[in-house]
Amino acid sequence: MSFVNGNEIFNAARKGHYAVGAFNTNNMEWTRAILKGAQEKNTPVLIQVSMGAAKYMGDYRVVKTLVEEEMHAMNITVPVILHLDHGNFEAAKECIEVGFSSVMFDGSDLPFEENLAKTKEIVELAHAKGVSVEAEVGSIGGEEDGIIGAGELADVEEAKAIAATGVDYLACGIGNIHGPYPDNWKGLSFDRLEELANAIAVPLVLHGGSGIPQDQIEKAIKMGVSKVNINTECQIAFAEATREYIEAGKDREGKGYDPRKLLAPGTQAITDTVTSMIDWLGTPAVK
Repeated sequence: MSFVNGNEIFNAARKGHYAVGAFNTNNMEWTRAILKGAQEKNTPVLIQVSMGAAKYMGDYRVVKTLVEEEMHAMNITVPVILHLDHGNFEAAKECIEVGFSSVMFDGSDLPFEENLAKTKEIVELAHAKGVSVEAEVGSIGGEEDGIIGAGELADVEEAKAIAATGVDYLACGIGNIHGPYPDNWKGLSFDRLEELANAIAVPLVLHGGSGIPQDQIEKAIKMGVSKVNINTECQIAFAEATREYIEAGKDREGKGYDPRKLLAPGTQAITDTVTSMIDWLGTPAVK
C-alpha cells in the first residue's frame, strides 16, 4: 500500500468535526508502534518526522524507506500519510523529491512576506507532484528543531493570506506549546480559533497536542481543528515504561538485556498512547 497525501482525509475531518492524529517517528520502534496502533483502531494515520529526527535516523530517504517497508512487513491496510514536520525551505523541497506524500514548510520564524513567498513556492512544487502542504502562521510556543516560538496568537489576516497560497492545511498559533505545558499555561485561545475557523476553509492544525487537556482538544476539533500533532506524550510514555522495566531489574533476568526485550515495554506504551489519542480525536474507522 502506498502513501496518500491526506487531502480527502483531512477535508472530511473538518466537515465531520473530528481529527486525525499526526504522530512523530524517531526510529524503527516508533514507526512500528504508530502503525500498529492505527491498524488496531482501523483508522488513517499521519506519520511525521522532524528535521532533527530524520538526521538522527540517517536522512529523509531512510525514513521513507523504513515506513514503506514496515507497512509492507506489518500488512498495514489503513491509509498512511508520510509527512515532514516543521521543515525549513530546503527540507521541504528535499522531501517532495524523495517521495513524502505531505510536507510542512514552517516559515513562521521568517518575516511574514518571506514566509508567504516561500510557502507559495513550496505549494507549487509540491502540488505538481501530488504532495500536500502544511504551512504555519503565528509561531507555536516552545522549541522545535531550533525554531523557538513564544506561542503568540496567529494574525487572522496573515492566516488568510497564507491560506490563499493554496496550502492544504494550516497550523495557526492559538496559545499552544511544543513539549510539556507549564503550570501557569493559560490554555488555548478559543476566541482566536473561532476567528480563524470562520475566515479559513482549509483544515486547521493543532501543534503541541501532547499535554493539552482532553476537553480543550475536543472543543478545538469541534471548531475546525482537523489534525492534531502528538510527540512528547509518546516520548514520555516510552521513557516511563522503559524506566519501569529497568528499575524492576527485568534487564538482569535471563536475556532481559536483549534490546528487543528492553525496548518492548516502551514500544507498547507508544502504541497504547496512539490508540488512546485516536479515541480522543474521534477518528472514525476506515469503511
